Amino acid sequence: MSMKTSNIDFKPRIKAEMEDTIMRKAVAMAQERIGANRQIMVNELGNWEDWRDRAEQIRNHVLENLDAYLYQLSEKVTQNGGHVYFARTKEDATDYIRDIAKQKQAKKIVKSKSMVTEEIGLNHVLQAEGIEVVETDLGEYILQVDNDPPSHIVVPAIHKDRYQIQKVLKEKLGYEGSETPEAMTLFIREIIRKDFLEADIGISGCNFAVAETGSICLVTNEGNLRMATTLPKTHIAVMGMERIAPTFEEVDVLITLLCRSAVGTRLTSYNTWLTGPREEGHVDGPEEFHLVIVDNGRSKILGSEFSDVLRCIRCGACLNTCPAYRQIGGHGYGSIYPGPIGAVISPLLGGYQDFHDLPYACSLCNACNVVCPVKIPLAQLILKHRQVMAETGLTPKAEQRFTRLFNYANAHPALWKVGMTMGAKMANWMIKDGKVPLKISVLEDWTEARDLPAPDGEGFRSWFKHHKAEGKK
Repeated sequence: MSMKTSNIDFKPRIKAEMEDTIMRKAVAMAQERIGANRQIMVNELGNWEDWRDRAEQIRNHVLENLDAYLYQLSEKVTQNGGHVYFARTKEDATDYIRDIAKQKQAKKIVKSKSMVTEEIGLNHVLQAEGIEVVETDLGEYILQVDNDPPSHIVVPAIHKDRYQIQKVLKEKLGYEGSETPEAMTLFIREIIRKDFLEADIGISGCNFAVAETGSICLVTNEGNLRMATTLPKTHIAVMGMERIAPTFEEVDVLITLLCRSAVGTRLTSYNTWLTGPREEGHVDGPEEFHLVIVDNGRSKILGSEFSDVLRCIRCGACLNTCPAYRQIGGHGYGSIYPGPIGAVISPLLGGYQDFHDLPYACSLCNACNVVCPVKIPLAQLILKHRQVMAETGLTPKAEQRFTRLFNYANAHPALWKVGMTMGAKMANWMIKDGKVPLKISVLEDWTEARDLPAPDGEGFRSWFKHHKAEGKK
């Protein structure tokens, strides 16, 4: 799987998602629950805006000095006995990991949850070589069994309820137990435990890398990651090049905000710190460690007007508050990065050709800006995408003509007055049952989403003039 998760056009895709009542109920419940818990944690911590300011400063400092910190990180990882590979493209990254798997004659690989490996389509590349790849995160495993893409950055199977999961396990794995989470989790646990013991390689993501020590930080709520990174003889960590903190002191700030923003807890169940391969005389850990640092378009973003988006720590807080995400779910975006962050980063990493619709899956309500722990101006970046597409001619031709016509009329008061007067009269026969039966470019989309009031044939100016005169009597 790569960034694009659907070949269905945007409008029919979101229409289908809006008809998925199970998904919409699940997302709404999750948003309300996580949002309430987050607010409790925010209040408990205190001085929340000061914490956000500090996190923003840390992330900006790293981005402004990224070359130096990448060099320091690579030097420390190498000193610790690990291997570092800088991948300019997603193909460079997957080729490197595939070559390691071939050298090790790997038959099975276990993976912990990782968005960047989804981004580069790692699973498909390895599976094409005949290597079995097992997702060990509970939600990711369920989706892998069902051949279904993730719909949330933190909670990948948020769109499924327990009965759908029970059906998947029954049809694909012969499960005969109840629909309770405990029973289904135990069933999956028994299967995956064998995979941990048989795997030749373990692959993980990286929440943060500490430049000072060459350590990587992994934040999870399941113990699967520790099994994937310690039992196999080879561990490969894959990270986006911007996911660096200078020291543990800065990571402390970032994790404090990450956990509260992502799921509304003080800390996740597991905070794992790994520094190179297993040391001599130790029994735990891999014999070999590789850190794959992925660019895949990030350098270009760093030098652009969208650079603020690289502050993202992948907490998913913007998804948990977004009204558009609440209605269309993660699959509505057609990208492994959904929600407001997906609307910004997907066109940058995947191109406008595949993701030009995403900046329009937003009401610009600014809710995402308010909750982002690193203060990314997501709404403004989404608006910037719209501006870029309009200025470069990427918007539909009919929309461009309609906009030029509107701008021309709006710039000529006399013409505008005539248009408003005629429009008020024409509305009497144009609007039927709250709709305008005209299939004209963006006008069709605008009216389709609204129930228009019954017209009275009077424009605003004439109405205002009449009532103003009445008020003087």
